[in-house]
Amino acid sequence: MTRYITTLFATAAVAGTLAAMPAMAADDPGIKVGVLNCTVAGGSGFIFGSSKEMTCVYNPVKGTKETYVGRITKYGIDVGETGVSKIAWGVLAPSADMKSGALEGDYVGLSAEATVGGGVGANALVGGLDKSITLNPVSVQVQNGLNVAAGIAQLKLTATN
Repeated sequence: MTRYITTLFATAAVAGTLAAMPAMAADDPGIKVGVLNCTVAGGSGFIFGSSKEMTCVYNPVKGTKETYVGRITKYGIDVGETGVSKIAWGVLAPSADMKSGALEGDYVGLSAEATVGGGVGANALVGGLDKSITLNPVSVQVQNGLNVAAGIAQLKLTATN
């Protein structure tokens, strides 16, 4: 019964945070210029946050693939442990003309996830080149473990090619 209530609470928290994410988006979010697919290392939440390494491949609508490494740090409630997770973001920018490595930089936004066995999460982030790139909140994170997290996420991306 306790596990059921915990799962119900976690799901409600994620749903509430996800519902608020579109309100964060700018009035003019830009043009979809590609998709950023990331693999995030597993690890433990430390009550008030977590920090995990990640590797990413950016598939632009125009141009060639780009690779990035990074770290996602979450501040807020983050309790539990997760395995390796996959995150995919739609990338929005003010213009379709982006230079190689344009996603490099710091991003910040809301994050929420709930995992009991298998789970989902979402991260709405803004940053990069002149704080003009949006990592679309349509992003879905798939992971395994036992974890509840909600708060602010900070992402740092560095181009590797």
